[in-house]
Amino acid sequence: MKDIDVLIEALPYIKKFHGKKILIKYGGHAMVDEEAKSSIARDIVLLKYVGMKPLIVHGGGPEISRSMDKLGKESKFIKGLRVTDEETMEIIEMVLVGKVSTDIVSELIRHDGQAISLSGKDSSLIFAHKTDAKKIDEELVDLGLVGEVDCINTELLEMFLDNDYIPVISPVGIAKDGTSLNLNADTAAGEVASAIDSEKLIILTDVPGVLRDYSDPDSLIPKISVSEVPSLIEEGIISGGMIPKIETCVKAIENGVESCHIIDGRKKHSLLLEVFTTEGIGTMITK
Repeated sequence: MKDIDVLIEALPYIKKFHGKKILIKYGGHAMVDEEAKSSIARDIVLLKYVGMKPLIVHGGGPEISRSMDKLGKESKFIKGLRVTDEETMEIIEMVLVGKVSTDIVSELIRHDGQAISLSGKDSSLIFAHKTDAKKIDEELVDLGLVGEVDCINTELLEMFLDNDYIPVISPVGIAKDGTSLNLNADTAAGEVASAIDSEKLIILTDVPGVLRDYSDPDSLIPKISVSEVPSLIEEGIISGGMIPKIETCVKAIENGVESCHIIDGRKKHSLLLEVFTTEGIGTMITK
């Protein structure tokens, strides 16, 4: 009987989000644990079969670092940002486009989902420009071939969505001169979600969501409005690597995305629990 109750609870959400685009930022545990990867792929295919239009933007930082180590290339970071020279950019494309993206597509196809791997360079999907040198510790630092998104080729994505494909997008942009640029995956996900008028942006992470006390997993804040974000950052409740994720969510909402969700990709069926239940599972950011 309990399973029937879950289905009944899901019905209004299935109706509400039927035909809506859902952008999923694939990252964290879901990228490296085979069981989690398979489970999330299956859940995404389920979203598709109940009438939604899921899209994926994925990361791959740890996989890039592992490949660089194997090739004898040292990974260099400045304040958490990867310094990207030409050789590093080649490795990034090889890993993100050639391996991570196609692995995700394979999992989706294994669960009977039609999926296609896309780089931000394909048909100029993600136009970007090189990031200006950043002032870090009073010194100007050039991060190399790191980019910021200018515009998204939504026609290409709409074409695939209209033909029942799940686009799987690697965060590699292309500059006007044809140069490849390394993009932050969270930021790219937010930009794509905004450009295609996505109903939701869901970011898979390795934490339960935004915690009032980082050491207490039961202190989850289930809902945050955009107006609350500055004070939560000032209080240190939103800190470290969560800040850019929340800033991405705020920008997406300001650009028309209805809601953003930060959820724990380690928890089984977290995606379905967040979309289809009243209680949800992570932190939802709204207007």
